[in-house]
Amino acid sequence: MKKSIILLVLLTSLFSCTKEKKNIKLTDAVFGTSYSILYDAESNYQKQIDSLFYVINKSLSTYQENSDISKINRNEAKEVDAHFIKVYTASRQFYTQTDSVFDPTIGTVVNALGFGPEKKIEKLDSLKIDSLMQFVGLDKTYQAGNLLFKKYPETFLDFNAIAKGYAVDVVAEFLESKKVENYLVEIGGEIRTKGINVEKETAWTVGIDKPNFEGTQSVLKAIPLQDVAMATSGTYRKFKLDENGKRYAHIIDAKTGYSSKTHLLSVSVIAPNCMTADAFATAFQAMGMEKTKAFLKNHPEFKVFIVFENDRMELETLTINGFPK
Repeated sequence: MKKSIILLVLLTSLFSCTKEKKNIKLTDAVFGTSYSILYDAESNYQKQIDSLFYVINKSLSTYQENSDISKINRNEAKEVDAHFIKVYTASRQFYTQTDSVFDPTIGTVVNALGFGPEKKIEKLDSLKIDSLMQFVGLDKTYQAGNLLFKKYPETFLDFNAIAKGYAVDVVAEFLESKKVENYLVEIGGEIRTKGINVEKETAWTVGIDKPNFEGTQSVLKAIPLQDVAMATSGTYRKFKLDENGKRYAHIIDAKTGYSSKTHLLSVSVIAPNCMTADAFATAFQAMGMEKTKAFLKNHPEFKVFIVFENDRMELETLTINGFPK
C-alpha cells in the first residue's frame, strides 16, 4: 500500500511538473478600438478590468456626454476625478518637455478639421484657424485640487493621444497589485509588458505594422518586449484627402494649427510606462525627423523606431537609442 501511495505521489508530481502553462486571455472592444490582455494567473479578472475601463471612460472620453472631460469642455462643471488629474498632470509635464508640441488643447482645431468628436467647420480657412488658435495652449488651463479651470470657455481638452496608454498602465498596475508577474496588456496597439510569455517561455513578442494607406494590415518588424511599454503613432490610417488628392494627417502642429508636414509614417516609442510612450510617439510625429533626432540625443531613456518615406517615396526605417533590431 505504501509503495502504491509513493508511486501515486511521484506520478502526480511528474504530471504537475510537465503540465503545460497557459495564459489567461481577455479580448474585447473598448475606447473605440480592441484590447488584448494575456497574463499568468489562476484568476479571471474580466469584471474588475471592465470596471476600470468604465471609470476611465467616465473620466476621459470626449465621446461620452456625461464624462468629466465632456462636462469641462461644455463648461458645465469644474470637478474632475483622480484619473483626470493624473493624466492632466502628466500632460503638463510632457507639454513642458516638448516645448508645447504635445498639447491636449489642440482638440479645438482637431475638431474643426474633422478629426475629433465635435462637428467640423466647413470651408475652414487660415483666418478661422488663427481665431481658434487663441484658445489653444495647456498653459491656458490650471488645476486646483480636484477642480479644473480654463482661461477661455472655448478651450477644448482632448486626451486622445495619451488616454489609451494611461488605460494600459492602469490595467497593468491592477495586475501587479494581484501579484501577477507575467503579463501583456494591449489596447489599440499600445502595449505594456512584464516578465515573460509563460506559454513559450520567452519574452513577449510584438509586431510593428507596415504602413499601408489602403487599410490592409501586415507586420513590418517583430521585436521582444520585457518589463517595458511601447506605443506607436501613425499617420497612414487616419488622414483626409483634399480635392486635389493631397493627404492631411490627423497629427496637428500645436504651434500653427495645421496638419504636420512630415514624411514620418510611423513612430514607435519604448518607455518605462505606456502613458509616456503614447504621448511621445505623438509628439515625435509632430516634431518631424530632425527635431526628434535632436531631442533623443538628450533623452536616451526613449528607444525609437521610425518608418518614413524617402525622396523617392520609398519606405525606410531608422532605429534610435537601441530600439530592438
